[in-house]
Amino acid sequence: MKRSIRSLRYLHHTSSWFRAAKLDKLDTCQMRETLEFKFTEENKRRVKALLVWYPEAEWKGALIPLLDIAQRQQGWLSISAVKAVADVIKIDPMKAYEAAQFYTMFFMKPRGKYVIRVCTSTPCKLRGGDDIYALCETILKLKHGETSPDMQFTLKDDYCLGACVNAPVLSVNDDFYEDLDEKSVKQILEDLKNDKLPPSGPRNGRYSSEPKGGLTSLKEPPPPPGFMMQELPKKK
Repeated sequence: MKRSIRSLRYLHHTSSWFRAAKLDKLDTCQMRETLEFKFTEENKRRVKALLVWYPEAEWKGALIPLLDIAQRQQGWLSISAVKAVADVIKIDPMKAYEAAQFYTMFFMKPRGKYVIRVCTSTPCKLRGGDDIYALCETILKLKHGETSPDMQFTLKDDYCLGACVNAPVLSVNDDFYEDLDEKSVKQILEDLKNDKLPPSGPRNGRYSSEPKGGLTSLKEPPPPPGFMMQELPKKK
């Protein structure tokens, strides 16, 4: 029986943060020798449910979501975790490693509990994205790609988070925080320092991405089904 793909989205981190600081001091070869990765029983069920959606000959198409499951379990992707994913879908481990290295969503070394990505692409830059990023640097005392000594925060300067209409934007792990200003950013970071994840979404009163001043188009109810067809001349 196929399991709902929706349930795969809601995964949880393990308590890898406690040993991440020590692991961060190991080089790549030492990590491979030291770490051994095995999917938990719960994640084995998630992997099985995911692969149901792919013909076995095309299991390689599940590489990215499987790497995501492995990262959520471990907190980051060790070489052994990447190899475990490659073994499941029967591909060359180097192919999996190349994909993990390419996508910025994956971390090849221990990261903070809260990964903060600040968008500084053009729409966010025009709306103060650079100032938001500089504020995060100042408060967290981190530069791009750095992780705090207590493994609480990792800061990244990102190019586009895909929420341009709500610029400026930052994300914390899977959650988006939009329409930011200095006050709202300070409050978000203060909550995170206290290990409290604030509610996601816009910070200027908007519900989603609607115009701040109200609708500017689509103000009338849509026409009934078939309305346009009634206007077309009938063929003779």
